[in-house]
Amino acid sequence: MKSFVEYSSHSDFSIYNIPFGVAVFNKEYIGCCTRIGDQVIDLATLYDFGYFEEIDGFDDNVFEAYTLNEFIELGKPITNAVRKKIQELLLEGSMLSKDQKTIEEAFYDLDKVKMMMPIHIPNYTDFYSSIEHATNVGKMFRDPANALLPNWKHLPVGYHGRASSIVVSGTEINRPKGQMKPADADKPVFGPCKQLDFELEMAFIINKNTEMGESISTKQAEEAIFGMVIFNDWSARDIQAWEYVPLGPFLAKNFGSSISPWVVTLEALEPFRTNSPIQDPEVLDYLQFEGDKNYDINLEVYLQPENGEQNLICESNYKHMYWNMTQQLAHHTVNGCNVEVGDIYASGTISGSDPKSFGSMLELTWRGQNPIPLNNGQERKFIDDQDTVTMKGWAEKDGIRVGFGEVSGKIIPAI
Repeated sequence: MKSFVEYSSHSDFSIYNIPFGVAVFNKEYIGCCTRIGDQVIDLATLYDFGYFEEIDGFDDNVFEAYTLNEFIELGKPITNAVRKKIQELLLEGSMLSKDQKTIEEAFYDLDKVKMMMPIHIPNYTDFYSSIEHATNVGKMFRDPANALLPNWKHLPVGYHGRASSIVVSGTEINRPKGQMKPADADKPVFGPCKQLDFELEMAFIINKNTEMGESISTKQAEEAIFGMVIFNDWSARDIQAWEYVPLGPFLAKNFGSSISPWVVTLEALEPFRTNSPIQDPEVLDYLQFEGDKNYDINLEVYLQPENGEQNLICESNYKHMYWNMTQQLAHHTVNGCNVEVGDIYASGTISGSDPKSFGSMLELTWRGQNPIPLNNGQERKFIDDQDTVTMKGWAEKDGIRVGFGEVSGKIIPAI
């Protein structure tokens, strides 16, 4: 496919992508949008100009909303039809390519818009689904010979997080304060976190509501998943080490998480499916699945000190995940837990077997023992104030590139 909109061959936002987001246009009004290259397209205007009239069931201009929730709740028969229609409209020689009036009103240069939170998030769950990450953490904090806890290979471990503190890329994050217990102290102290970390994750977004008592099987899961974003699960390691026994993460995690502004649909990621790691021992029936359920998505993490250059500190891939999205959703709902439109489910830190692919400072520096040298002569054990962490993600195969752009966040001092 070739578009009448010109863009770089390295753009994450090719005609094969067609992501969805929410933007402020001309500092005047908010609406839903898509992107191709560096052009952001106001979808509410396309709707008003009649470009979606032929799609059955798409009777209201939900693109005028301040989030994507109303759109994605329409379900895949409609949302997929809309995405395909946008692709058709962006092709060379299309009706839209000749409609200069609509182009002038609906197309915006990227620097003329401000991206917003794409969805309203009712609920958030964080999983722990990378075997390499779980093994690394187990070696550091428990018995290296028995790094994985007995349940880890039998179910996708997860916990319910805080939805209210998830923010869009570009939002600054205050360093959290809390209780910490230094190794040489006999009681805890209070103050700003000294071991602030990132966690490289991906997350999927739900497009339906279910009733309490219902469950979603691995076969049904993909129909309930609208798309994905990059997810940075900021983590306060010293607060976490003191608080997490016996109930797990709390204040070490809920002060902030960051997501990329563009939601990439599962349909756009279809060409990049890949096989999953072999699961041994065999999982229970409700967690079994058929077909390729992992995705070959390249991931990078950059650390940029204040007034400095970006440093590439991690290169990983989403295909490393031991537990896939269909298993995560099936397990989450097998007890009858209901889900809601806009719910977000993060993968857990994505680490590979190569030390360069470790998805957190905790692992990259091995709990601070091996500081990362920066190109300005400094080094980092964890994240300092005024540091910016940027994560990027994209898939590429046979000349087709589909990406997520980036999620970026700057750490500023505790209040």
